[in-house]
Amino acid sequence: MKTSKQPAADSSDKTRERILRAALHEFSAHGLAGARTDAIAESAKVNKALLYYYFKNKESLYAAAFEEVLDSVLKNTHAVLETKCTPGEHLLRLALNHFDRILTQHEFQSLIQQEMVRFQHGETTSMPLLATRVFSPLLKKIQATVQEGIRSGELCSVDWMQVMYSSFGPNVFYFMSAPMMRLTLSFEPFDPAIIESRRKATINFLGNALFVDRAQGAKLARRVLAAMPMPAIGNPSRLERTL
Repeated sequence: MKTSKQPAADSSDKTRERILRAALHEFSAHGLAGARTDAIAESAKVNKALLYYYFKNKESLYAAAFEEVLDSVLKNTHAVLETKCTPGEHLLRLALNHFDRILTQHEFQSLIQQEMVRFQHGETTSMPLLATRVFSPLLKKIQATVQEGIRSGELCSVDWMQVMYSSFGPNVFYFMSAPMMRLTLSFEPFDPAIIESRRKATINFLGNALFVDRAQGAKLARRVLAAMPMPAIGNPSRLERTL
């Protein structure tokens, strides 16, 4: 009995996955209000009746797609946190992981921006879920990591929240300011070589700024960059359109 039912279960899971992938693409491109279930069904190669069999309405499909990509981000972040290394190296790895997430996980970034806007407008959003499942545990982990690094003598005695802002804020600013920087400094921010250079500069800066022993911080920065090479980003013009 189990053997005969397994193919049907596998098929059902794959159908649901196809729908969620198509929904994630549609919602990240057009938002909850602008997304079309017809387009999602067509992309997933299912009819609308089957789509509504798995998800009762567009809102529940949006929530499921958001949770799906959230789980992926959490899995990726936990892998960084579970690396056996010093507190200082953990911070460098988290900063680099954040840079690469902005660089590669465009659908997640788009959904986060949309959720921020909806939240500011007083609409029902997934922000409470995001705060509970991602930001709250991550901030607690960063605070504990910084404090542990200070106690051990590895890190300078600094405010842990400033470490967080200094580690993640520049990553966001780099991509947000790219159009203006192109106009004012006459360089191409989305050129892969420029992105790789900025990526290295970010981690090298933190290696020099946070560590009591700057030589050791620089050494750890080189180690982290070697262990976490820049992911493939494809066409630079497409990259700019999705950020």
